[in-house]
Formats: sequence, C-alpha cells, structure tokens
Amino acid sequence: MNNPILLNNLRNVPDFPVPGIQFKDVTTLFKNAECMRVMLDELYELYKDKGITKVVGIESRGFVMGAALAVRLGAGFVMCRKPGKLPADTIRETYMKEYGKDTIEIHSDAIAPDDVVLLHDDLLATGGSMKAALNLVNKFKPAKVYVNFLIELTIEGLNGRKVFPRGTDITTLMRI
Repeated sequence: MNNPILLNNLRNVPDFPVPGIQFKDVTTLFKNAECMRVMLDELYELYKDKGITKVVGIESRGFVMGAALAVRLGAGFVMCRKPGKLPADTIRETYMKEYGKDTIEIHSDAIAPDDVVLLHDDLLATGGSMKAALNLVNKFKPAKVYVNFLIELTIEGLNGRKVFPRGTDITTLMRI
C-alpha cells in the first residue's frame, strides 16, 4: 500500500535502541490526525468483511491502532502484554527477539473458540513477538486468525515472514 502520506510522516531514528539499528518511529504517525485516519481507513478496508470478533494488540504500539480498529469493526479488544501487567489469570509465551529474550502474556479468558481474531502490531522485523502472540492466540483454538502490521521491514537478513507457519494470513500497510 505504501501511502505517501504515511511514508512522509514516518520518522527514522538511527542507532536506536542499539548502534546499527535504524528504528522506524511510528509515534510521528500517531501524533498526526491525517495519518491516523489514513491508517484506520486502510486497516478497516482490509478487514471489514472478515468477521473479526477480537483484535489483539501487542504491547505497546499495537494498542493504538488495534483499539481504534476494534471499535470501527465492532469487535472486542484484547491486550497482549509484558509479564505482570495484566491483573487476572494469564498464559504466557517466551521468545527470542533482535536484542535478547522476552515474554508476553494474555488473559486466559480473552478469546473463545468461535472468535475470529486479528493480531495487530506496528512493525514486522524478525517476527519474534508476533509469532509468540500467534502461538498464544492459537492455544485458544479460535475459528480464524489474521496477522497485521503497520510496517514490514524488507531489509535483507530479517525475513520476518519466514517465522510464521505456511498459510498465515499476513498484511502490512507499508513495506520499507
């Protein structure tokens, strides 16, 4: 899709969080009302006919558009968070990421078997956090799962899509 409005408002932060990384900062998209509208409209068009009943946002940038999209789709919103942040019983998944090991959790009653789930996050790089979130959601045995990112990095060596099982339905708004 690579909407020029989004591309022109995306900030690149060199050497963050470690030297050599070119961090794609989506906060510049979130602070711009036109960018928010464009992203929400594009996401809605992708998923309006999919029967989504739950949108799962990955901490923390996945909460912004994930929650807005859930409202627009008439779906519930579920938070996938770092350990110790959710107040009730949770299930967890530990995974490797670019800079080390991490864990995410979701409430154990968050998803039902008849739910159609959209997993949403801001960025696909190596795919570690979303693959962990997909593993968590699949434990609930939902009817269908879709995966979405605002941005997919196409830098040689990252290959984020390759960590997902064949047939995983993945969409992105921007490929850079």
